[in-house]
Amino acid sequence: MKLKAEFVTSVSRWGDLRADARPEIALLGRSNVGKSSLINALTERRNLAKTSSTPGKTQLLNYFIIDDAFYLVDMPGYGYARAAKTSRIEWAKLSQDYLKKSENLRLVLLLIDSRHPGIVSDEAAIDWLADAGIPCYVALTKIDKIKQQEAAAHEKHLRQHHPVLAGIFRTSSETGRGVRELRSFVAAQEWAKVEANPSHTS
Repeated sequence: MKLKAEFVTSVSRWGDLRADARPEIALLGRSNVGKSSLINALTERRNLAKTSSTPGKTQLLNYFIIDDAFYLVDMPGYGYARAAKTSRIEWAKLSQDYLKKSENLRLVLLLIDSRHPGIVSDEAAIDWLADAGIPCYVALTKIDKIKQQEAAAHEKHLRQHHPVLAGIFRTSSETGRGVRELRSFVAAQEWAKVEANPSHTS
């Protein structure tokens, strides 16, 4: 199964967004967690999303249209302290405006580095999304960097402390492990049938 994917636009302010009615999956996570790499792995396009070893590279909402049917939205990473304070505030506002106001958002795929369980900002992101009523799946990234039992322990921690999570995928953009399963989930579009939360509307 191959996804047809194209970059559409970047948005720096919520007011600049002119979205159509297609459903959206938002990719959210700490800076340098591997969002761009996962987008490239899912779409089998090496340079569709620009990757960087510098945390905080993504400062915009980047829209990618998939199969002319839905969007993947790459969101700014959180938790990068070296960015200018004013920029961090702007990123937070852009992200929160999008998550609260988008009528087309159907779920958030929250990327969490499998090597670092229990990070406060990741736990807070799950709780924030739950409070907002936004369905959240987790993609544990970089599982090729740890042992299988460590990945299992991280997943167990998440399921025990956050039973609200809709699902968890273990992925490695480098080796491709778990990517096919996540791609099949995304392509099936069962998630797109979920009605938009009324709190998303402006």
